[in-house]
Amino acid sequence: MKKLLLAGVMGFFILSCSKKESTEVPGMASETSAVSEPAKAALSGDQIIETLDCSGCHSVNERMIGPSYKEIAEKYSEKDIELLASKIIEGGSGVWGGVPMAAHPQVSKEDAKKMVEYILSQKK
Repeated sequence: MKKLLLAGVMGFFILSCSKKESTEVPGMASETSAVSEPAKAALSGDQIIETLDCSGCHSVNERMIGPSYKEIAEKYSEKDIELLASKIIEGGSGVWGGVPMAAHPQVSKEDAKKMVEYILSQKK
């Protein structure tokens, strides 16, 4: 019974860390479809983060399921941008605890780097 409960909880965390689902209202553009691809290129790192599911596991100041952006900024530096961008895209586990971060393959390397630059800017 405990294994079944643990598997259900882990499944919830993994699913909650995937791309936001579209909640389209007829006649209105959805959150993700409202921004064209050329316009997405102009988004800042924090704006890209807002279009994804990051807030389900992370916040700026407080640890949630995953570390806060400030904790990440304290642990990593500008030399780790490539590494962290890859972790956003490919997912990862074991650095901040037992709950794995889901992969975000829909995020381009360029956008992932913008996200990381924003996160690292949260350093105290």
